[in-house]
Amino acid sequence: MKKLLFAAVAVFAFGAANAQEVKFGAKAALNLSNVTGDVEDNSMKVGFQIGGLVEIKISDKFAVQPELVYSAQGTKYDGDGNPKLNLDYLNIPVMAKFYVAEGFSLEAGPQVGFLMSAKVKTDAGDTDFKDFVNSTDFGLNFGAGYDVAENINLGVRYSLGLSNINKEDAVGDIKNSNIALAFAYKF
Repeated sequence: MKKLLFAAVAVFAFGAANAQEVKFGAKAALNLSNVTGDVEDNSMKVGFQIGGLVEIKISDKFAVQPELVYSAQGTKYDGDGNPKLNLDYLNIPVMAKFYVAEGFSLEAGPQVGFLMSAKVKTDAGDTDFKDFVNSTDFGLNFGAGYDVAENINLGVRYSLGLSNINKEDAVGDIKNSNIALAFAYKF
């Protein structure tokens, strides 16, 4: 883990040294999240994201954008008590952005998420579920964005979970899935 963190810092430092322009920003997003795999009778849950970003322009057509965002994810289940699985993560995506036209970008990149809390919520109350969920989640993101003004960006992103978030072997393989509709302000 230390080697991975060191490599990421080295890439950012090299990118920043060669960057044409660096912009900082804040972002907020509407999450439509779910879990996939060995689960049944579940559906999307609405949540949100909030955090910051740094857009490092390498050239006119290419940028790297690391982010740090709090993300409320999870799923809803059919059944008595209206159960919901609430998963709160601190996500760190690193997006490679390619500008295909003026203001319009396509993006892709890895993400690591650190579980902050996991709760099952029913009409009867909340139950801590953190002991049953892995503390680290890895994913791959794909998206698009459009700069509607010099400092305002609208975007959509799909996060495909790559790692099993479930600690219990008997339950099977369960992965996060998330669609984010985002608003970002860069300064």
